[in-house]
Amino acid sequence: MISIVVVSHSPALAQAAVDLALEMGGDAPPTVRIAAGTSDGSTGTDAVAIAAAIDEVASPDGVLVLMDLGSAILSAGMALEFVSSDAAVRLSDAPFVEGLIAAVVVAASGASLDEVDAEVRRALDGKIAQLEGAPGRKAAAEPPAAAPAETATDPAPATSGVAVFTGVIRNPSGLHARPAAVFVKTVGRYDAKVTITDLGSDKAPASGASLISLMSLGVTQGAKVRIDASGPQAQEVIGELESLVAQGFGEL
Repeated sequence: MISIVVVSHSPALAQAAVDLALEMGGDAPPTVRIAAGTSDGSTGTDAVAIAAAIDEVASPDGVLVLMDLGSAILSAGMALEFVSSDAAVRLSDAPFVEGLIAAVVVAASGASLDEVDAEVRRALDGKIAQLEGAPGRKAAAEPPAAAPAETATDPAPATSGVAVFTGVIRNPSGLHARPAAVFVKTVGRYDAKVTITDLGSDKAPASGASLISLMSLGVTQGAKVRIDASGPQAQEVIGELESLVAQGFGEL
């Protein structure tokens, strides 16, 4: 599993963001270390402390570094000159809070450094999709192009290697961050490709392995969804997801 280093000007900000992300990470989240503030306790960043944090959590699967702003980015880049580990290190341009939550959830599912990095780069997609058309939201002159959504491989009734479930999302806030995180971590435990479709929406199916894709669907309470799975463990993953939907992902 990859590790994560969080770089911030403020230790309090970094700790709060990490605490929030780890709430979504389940029982076996990735290792996360904070490098925040300066050596004298002032607001700022320290390249040496960042390098030490990277070395401390260095994993054969790699280390993803998330930064808040400004000099945090400069310090993280400088830190790479001081790192003694030979682990792959990736500096992410993802938004700080949304990116960290996505990184923790997707890394916990066993995704590679490349996969986690690609996921967190899309971390604002869910917010953009949910705010589209909302009061007080000015439409962008050139809306950002949506990432290609994975499509369901076979909407037909379940056969060998293919399984389908149709149900209703009962959670009061719909498929928001916490149940979406449970969904993604569940999918990550099985050898299967999973997509979810909001049958009351014209949006394309979303990948069940992507927190950002699920959030972008904006599935609300009472929405009827179809979950498609294909692969060696399609039946198993659909069985668990069906149970989770019925239980409201532990929120009811």
